[in-house]
Amino acid sequence: MSALLAALARGGGDSPGALVGRAPTAVALFDRALVCRWVNPAFEEMTGTAASGLLGRAGAEVLAAWAGAPELLAVTLAEGTAGQLAGTVPDRPGGDGWWWICACAPLEEAGREPFGVAVYALAARAAPRDELVSAQARLAVLAEASERIGSSLDVETSSGELARFAVPRFADLVTVELLTDPQAPGGTAAGPVRAERTAVADATGAAAAADPPLRHGRGVRYSPQDAAARSLRERRVVLSAALLSDEDLAQWSTDPALRAGYTAAGIGTALVVPLHTRGRTLGVLTAGRARTRPGGAAFSEAEVQVLRDVADRAAVSLDNAQRYARSQGITLDLQRALLAEPGSPHPNLQLATRYRPSGTATMVGGDWFETIRLSYGRTLLVIGDVMGHGVEAAVDMSAYRSMLRYVAATDLPPHRILLQVDALTAENEATRPATCLLALVDPGRARCTFASAGHLPPALFGVAEGTTELLDVPTGPPLGTGLGAYESAVHPLTPGQVLLMCTDGLVERRGEDIDASLARLTELRPDPSAPLDALLDLVLRQVAPETAEDDIAVLAARVKG
Repeated sequence: MSALLAALARGGGDSPGALVGRAPTAVALFDRALVCRWVNPAFEEMTGTAASGLLGRAGAEVLAAWAGAPELLAVTLAEGTAGQLAGTVPDRPGGDGWWWICACAPLEEAGREPFGVAVYALAARAAPRDELVSAQARLAVLAEASERIGSSLDVETSSGELARFAVPRFADLVTVELLTDPQAPGGTAAGPVRAERTAVADATGAAAAADPPLRHGRGVRYSPQDAAARSLRERRVVLSAALLSDEDLAQWSTDPALRAGYTAAGIGTALVVPLHTRGRTLGVLTAGRARTRPGGAAFSEAEVQVLRDVADRAAVSLDNAQRYARSQGITLDLQRALLAEPGSPHPNLQLATRYRPSGTATMVGGDWFETIRLSYGRTLLVIGDVMGHGVEAAVDMSAYRSMLRYVAATDLPPHRILLQVDALTAENEATRPATCLLALVDPGRARCTFASAGHLPPALFGVAEGTTELLDVPTGPPLGTGLGAYESAVHPLTPGQVLLMCTDGLVERRGEDIDASLARLTELRPDPSAPLDALLDLVLRQVAPETAEDDIAVLAARVKG
């Protein structure tokens, strides 16, 4: 046996054995045959076996209760490299189990092969088995909640997912109410709490038939003494001992719909959980259990805690959805303000426009349309789309509109207008590129001159009876690239025909070829003599996707006869 092993085995005075023996870390030493030669008191306590029962035994026997430890011991000796693993030691008779982390390191002298292995282990007593099972079940519920709640950045969707997750797992009737002003901590004793009921889940089916019915989508007003108001104000769970009479319900809530729903559903007990995250109180989750619920209507302490943890996680998703909605609303308001109504065309031209934002799927974009009066009864029609979405795209859209008005006032032909705008915007690297289609309508000559900067071609209704035609317009690069090279194309435009210009959100579908998307337009058979507003309604109804993935801007024009 090595001198180091011998010194550790002696354990006297200040020898290594004495020093390691006093360490709280469990230590065991094995020789080259992987036979246990020395253990410290911490190792004896961890294994529940005295040193006399460990020394002289093979490592596979000493570490048998530690899954993987015997194999790690052999690998450490064979390869001369350290390693570690973790796990649990089964319960000893009359004692609890252990959580442990085990590390193996080779014992070696300079220039020689390892002569043994040292095993170091840190351990702690494990919780009782029922507590471990309970903790595992709680973690499983929270993991499932994370997957099922907050699937979209929509407040009502997330609220509904929270309510449905809790029913019937935790309760028979669940409502979610969000404050009208999420910044408020929940009102004060001097005034009511105003909220909106964003979700209802009812396993009994009785609440919706109550009088008045308990449904989502309505405003809620709680007095300061209501359970919901107290939960919001104090940011704690409020639990009812019982809801057995009208008097009890009156003290629980002044909301008539909630009280009627509780009575109809036979609720025996209820609790309110605040939805709070990031320093903001968003609203409350109210959960009621029917008296006939299997296992009884009372909530256990463990169930209350799990439900609160679920509410905390859901509050993060609801907060994200509210922040997204506010950002979306600000951007949309900005774009509407910047877009406004296009200028008035000459009296010889009828005009109709539509703008439809994409909704919650993506941030609103930079689609726009414009009309500019020119000399000799001509009108320049413009439709464009700034690449990207959000506030930046909306601001760039306004810049393009202003620049086009300025350049168009010089009375240049459409392709020269695009060339000038492209050159000006290319000087500012911060400006996003944009596609654009110009149509110079000249009723006096019964024609229209087009120029395109990477935009979709226009459509013409009424070229022949019951037909729709896509006009051929040479396509140049988008504006803002500095590449220039635009061309004009002239097409006849007579009274009775309708010119349609649109952005790609009208026709494009994810995964579909653009030619197939445009072909959808040519399949339309509108009446060119119909009012332009009715015609645009028809186009949006028959061509636009049910759920818009991008903004849609459409412009229709008709020369008066």
